[in-house]
Amino acid sequence: MSDEQRAGLALLLMVVVLMLWSRFYKPAVPPKPSETKPSAAATVQPSPAQPPSSVSLPTTKAEGAKAQRARKADKEASAEPVLPVKQAPAEQTIIVEGPLYRVELSNLGGVVHSWKLAKYDDNENPPKPLELVNASAAQQLHAWPLSVRLNDPKLDAEANDGLYVLTSQSTNLHAPTKVDFEWSDGHLDVVKQFKFETGYRMSLTVSATLDGQPMPVGIAWRGGFGDQSVPNAAALAQVFYDQNDKIEALSYKKLGVKGQPEEPVQISGNIDAAGIEDTFFTAAFLPGQPGISLWDWSQKQNVTSEGKTSQLPVAEMAVGSQVAGPWNVQLYVGPKELSELKKLQPNLTGMVQFGYMSFIAKPLLVILKWSYKYVPNYGWDIVLLTLAINMALFPFKAKSWRSMKKMQDVAPKQKAIQEKYKKYSMRDPRRRQMQEEIGALYKEHGVNPLGSCLPQLVQFPIWWALYRMLEFSIELRHAPWIGWIHDLSARDPYYILPILMTVAMYYMTKMTPQTMTDPAQQKMMTMMPLLFGLFLFLYSSGLVLYIFTSSLVGIAQQWYLNRADPLPSRSPFKNKPAKA
Repeated sequence: MSDEQRAGLALLLMVVVLMLWSRFYKPAVPPKPSETKPSAAATVQPSPAQPPSSVSLPTTKAEGAKAQRARKADKEASAEPVLPVKQAPAEQTIIVEGPLYRVELSNLGGVVHSWKLAKYDDNENPPKPLELVNASAAQQLHAWPLSVRLNDPKLDAEANDGLYVLTSQSTNLHAPTKVDFEWSDGHLDVVKQFKFETGYRMSLTVSATLDGQPMPVGIAWRGGFGDQSVPNAAALAQVFYDQNDKIEALSYKKLGVKGQPEEPVQISGNIDAAGIEDTFFTAAFLPGQPGISLWDWSQKQNVTSEGKTSQLPVAEMAVGSQVAGPWNVQLYVGPKELSELKKLQPNLTGMVQFGYMSFIAKPLLVILKWSYKYVPNYGWDIVLLTLAINMALFPFKAKSWRSMKKMQDVAPKQKAIQEKYKKYSMRDPRRRQMQEEIGALYKEHGVNPLGSCLPQLVQFPIWWALYRMLEFSIELRHAPWIGWIHDLSARDPYYILPILMTVAMYYMTKMTPQTMTDPAQQKMMTMMPLLFGLFLFLYSSGLVLYIFTSSLVGIAQQWYLNRADPLPSRSPFKNKPAKA
């Protein structure tokens, strides 16, 4: 068949198919209205006419979102309560006292307004029991410790502004004791249960439901933390967390900013502990269960002083469960003392900021505390520790002194060699001959140019470990020594000890053999104690006391070495003019 024939046959078959389809598959004809008989079940009563809406349509996307939120709020407000409403008629203050603390709670939000430690004072004059809650910042920012954190900021505000019903009949309690709060507006229901122990640890159980459905919930420490009587207190507060056996600390500069798009910063996973801290104290949450989230953020507090208003950072954090339902957490509020932190969790001892030299700082602190049992004054214990360290390092110092004496004896000949090659540039090959001659000179007289640096290399890690230990150990906070030194962890208020230390270091330098022949270098080495002393003027009195005592011991040791001269000079150049 040709193409035309195939096309005609196809057209014919299409017509036949359409005719047969319309013949056997006709659609049903709907009945006329007059023929339909409505049943009783299908009868519908007409509804009354609705008044026309007076709400205009939003003209922008932002207005549309605002209108939608307003309609949602109106709908929620008009909804019938699902749960019994539980709200107290007025604000109440609850005092909980234990051997180590005094806590003031408020049923307005079920939060903490004051947390004082009985065994520690602030830096005011006269001193008062240490307050860890920054009440001025918390009141200004309307943010208090142990606030509830929910997934919705609006629900957060409602839960933290509610007047909670207090189950206890008494408002003056003594640890161990329990304090239970409950609040409900008929939809959102929040229960807080606080169990206070006689030590620094307590337990919290918190739960929240919305229209009877459990919600994930957390607890926040808001409004700042720490000793506000120390200089730069706002910048010392930071958030920390323990994850994968590693302590991470976040200063206020690394925290999210309240109100910014990236707020808050969230860290999820198996967090073993999280909290907020300053140099000597901490509020540490220990969830004890996986699936925990940490949120951290900061706000700004307006502070007016001498007519000028400035803003100070306020670090805040929250920790909570990712699973809906009641959530239990342990809370430790107290000093960052190694023994206390080790009881909580061994890894938390890393919160004491000893740094990379902790393997030296911790044994030194153990020795210092052992000495304190027999000599109950940490100042004299530092003196005894200094004597012990210097006596242990004396063999290294004697070896260094011998090297310095040898260097001093060969210095004229070494200078003569350097003068001979001074006319050549640094790139001249003959400069290598100068180094070879100096090396041969050292070898001939048994001089080790690095030998004099050995005691400094050994002492530097000890100095650094002592600095970290003396600066960050809670044991030395407010520990007195003598007279005007009332706090070994703070600087000398009259700078007497730093001045004495600088004089002692300068005198010891003058007694030490000089290995340098260049007058400019000698002058620079003489000025080093003065520069070092100025550098240490603002450091803790405990560290300055160690260096001062070490300098006095060094003077005595140097006097002995200079007088005994255990290695008389064998240099043929002594008392002889050097030949070029």
